[in-house]
Amino acid sequence: MEKNENIEMITGDPKKAINKLSLPIIASMFLIFANNIIDSIWVAGLGAEPLAALGYITPLFMIIVGFGNGLGAGGNSLISRYIGAEDKESANNAAIHNLILSVIVSVIISIIFVILMEPMLNMMGASSVLNYAIDYGFIIFSCTFALLIPPIVGGAFRAEGDIKRATVPIALAAIINMILDPIFIYTLGMGIKGAAWATVLGPLISLGVMFYWIFVKKDTYLSYNFKDFHNDLKMYKDILVVGIPASLEQLVLSVLTIFVNYMLTLVSGPTAVAVYTAGWRIINIGMLPAIGIGTAAISVAGVAYGARKYENLRVTARYAVKVALIASIIVCIILNVFANQIAFIFSYSENSAQLEPLIASFMQIMCLFILYVPFGASAGNVFQGVGKGTISFILTTFREFILVLIFAYLLGFTFNMGEFGIYCGMLLGGGIGSLICYACIELYINKLIRSENNGV
Repeated sequence: MEKNENIEMITGDPKKAINKLSLPIIASMFLIFANNIIDSIWVAGLGAEPLAALGYITPLFMIIVGFGNGLGAGGNSLISRYIGAEDKESANNAAIHNLILSVIVSVIISIIFVILMEPMLNMMGASSVLNYAIDYGFIIFSCTFALLIPPIVGGAFRAEGDIKRATVPIALAAIINMILDPIFIYTLGMGIKGAAWATVLGPLISLGVMFYWIFVKKDTYLSYNFKDFHNDLKMYKDILVVGIPASLEQLVLSVLTIFVNYMLTLVSGPTAVAVYTAGWRIINIGMLPAIGIGTAAISVAGVAYGARKYENLRVTARYAVKVALIASIIVCIILNVFANQIAFIFSYSENSAQLEPLIASFMQIMCLFILYVPFGASAGNVFQGVGKGTISFILTTFREFILVLIFAYLLGFTFNMGEFGIYCGMLLGGGIGSLICYACIELYINKLIRSENNGV
């Protein structure tokens, strides 16, 4: 199999590959989350109710993002394994299957969300801000294809080590959104609808850039020539075996957010939801180093597994955790020290000034959550890389939904600790679950190495 510079990199030293892949991923993710933060900042200027409406739509929006990232991980895993096994023809075919699947899934999700949006919002307790939420959500969910296809195609780019093409369009989408937000919301007087239009136009442009590279310029390592396409249901299945569990992981996180929003509504009302919406977006930015490194580990783990280099797989898992943990400690300290200054950006207007001390207190508590992410994220992504998406999903569900939700409910309601108890429960459940996840990936890799040594 002919190799270019990107393929040489991704099939070489796992540490160097993770370093090279992760930095651009982290940078593009930072722009995406910064974009979400800026959305919240501009919408916060409209008042607490529009910001709370954004909070109710966010978990549904993240389900779409989750499907994009999940199917992208599925395609990434399959293509990486073919590249590791030096089977370029199958890698090309898998890339086309990945693209076709992205179109089909985006249409299905868009129809479902547009039809069910209002009843879902009512079930989430958003009745007091329903009109704002529908105005924002209808635009977002009608343009699902623009939000879902780019990360799926980006997964194929990452599989071939072309990290530039995997990240530049996504970063471009975030920058465009940042520029359009104030123009649409305030200059054109579109309010929360303007925030929604800004959110979808950026990804639409980035999708056009990706299609230009694939179908016009045609200089990617993987070929998307449909004349050589051989429909193979097994490839769809292999992508979905990783992609669906990976997508459901985000669904689990989104459902968790829905439950947390509901619990906060019961104990403190819409103001607590607004605080959680703003503060959790900052915490999400703090998780980016661990998430970016874990995302890079999917490609590196897939190549190592496809080549049956299981020691490289162990190096991938351990190095990803080590680097991510160091970065997470630094971020946690920064967020704790500058919590008040960061919280101010969400309370610059008279309508939202009362949120500043609440958001700052939230960040000082929940920044500890960042320290657990390297263990769970790295373990889950390595499992995805080797094609064991179901294991990753089970561990994520156990960690982020069952443990976090149980402890949040116990401390918040059973022990009557209210809002503070909900946050402490999330920390406790997440910490225990993340350590269990990492123990599982170590046991799995040890089993592979023993089997290889025994000639199995």
